[in-house]
Amino acid sequence: MPDKFDHEMGVLNDNIRKMGSISRKMLLDAVGSLKDRDRELAKQVLSMKRELYDLDHTIEEHTLRVLTLYQPMAKDMRNLACILKMITYLTRIGRYGYDIAKITIEIADQPHVKKLIDIPFMADHVASMIDDVLQAWETEDLSLIEDLEERDDILDEKRYTIFRECLTYMMEDPKTITRCTHYIMVARYLERCGDHCCKIAEKVVYKVKGEHVEIS
Repeated sequence: MPDKFDHEMGVLNDNIRKMGSISRKMLLDAVGSLKDRDRELAKQVLSMKRELYDLDHTIEEHTLRVLTLYQPMAKDMRNLACILKMITYLTRIGRYGYDIAKITIEIADQPHVKKLIDIPFMADHVASMIDDVLQAWETEDLSLIEDLEERDDILDEKRYTIFRECLTYMMEDPKTITRCTHYIMVARYLERCGDHCCKIAEKVVYKVKGEHVEIS
């Protein structure tokens, strides 16, 4: 029985890693497509949605089956509970990438109001947070996420910086309103992705220590 359970957990862990990679790629590629006004790259991001959702459903069903068949206790039980929450947050991160790609397709034929610097910075920052929460989940090394709240604060600051800058552009030239509104939305999406990373981190702490914490 332990061997079968370990095998099932190995499959689940592999699928979580795959899902995390897809969500991360969708987000980074979507922002890259926006930066370069690349409709083809944006369409590739849109095409990844089905794989992301299929993994969400597969992992959920597999996790529930493991819970039913093996009735795990202690840390194994907490790990499975963690997985059920993680797939929700990873799906949302990937979905934000999908939404950003749709924005690219809508405005790709127009020049950027300004050179996009803060938005790609936010995306890279989120990607590093995704990497660390997933590694912390896998290795149980909580030192990787101990400063996650401060890193999330950086995203909040960047979001408001973009908001203020866009307001200035919109007041100076009404023709920029649509594009700037989209920039504001993208910054909001990226800030929310940071929040989802913090939620994953909370579940990782619960898995490892059995304690409920609030991050950000």
